[in-house]
Amino acid sequence: MRLRDVRAGDVEAYVRMRCDPEMMAELGGPLPRDRVEARLRKDVAEVAADSSWIRMIVADGADGDEAAGAITLWSDEEDGETVSEIGWMVLPEHQGRGLAKAAVRLVLDAAAEDGRWGEVHANPGVTNGPSNGICRALGFRLLGERDLDFSDRVLRVNHWVVTPGEHLGSGTE
Repeated sequence: MRLRDVRAGDVEAYVRMRCDPEMMAELGGPLPRDRVEARLRKDVAEVAADSSWIRMIVADGADGDEAAGAITLWSDEEDGETVSEIGWMVLPEHQGRGLAKAAVRLVLDAAAEDGRWGEVHANPGVTNGPSNGICRALGFRLLGERDLDFSDRVLRVNHWVVTPGEHLGSGTE
């Protein structure tokens, strides 16, 4: 598995991840395609400006650079403070193979080396067992449940936090 920066040609992977009811079940349902295409343009610009890390997950043996999913590390304002947040998605045919966990591990390792992100928060839905399991396995601390605004929707999430460099696990447990 490897990671590469998102690029304009990733539109179909973005649409598959964000417009599909199954993929978006934990995130309030599918998004309209035009919003997803606009988001991709914004994400490509953020990567170019190095203000966010938006990486596509490429599985071993994939055809070229075909994306199996995506992982993002970004900063946002929360209660008047800047916080770093991480999120990930893996397409159904690639789920259950440890790709998301390995990708989270790689990004946290890179964030520890980079030093600018501080504590990193993750907010998987309270019923998202696989993503909550990744947080638990990689040493995130559970701060509790909370409501979170996401794409004009309110989601009930588990609020996790980790300090890069202090996370646990090899990403292969």
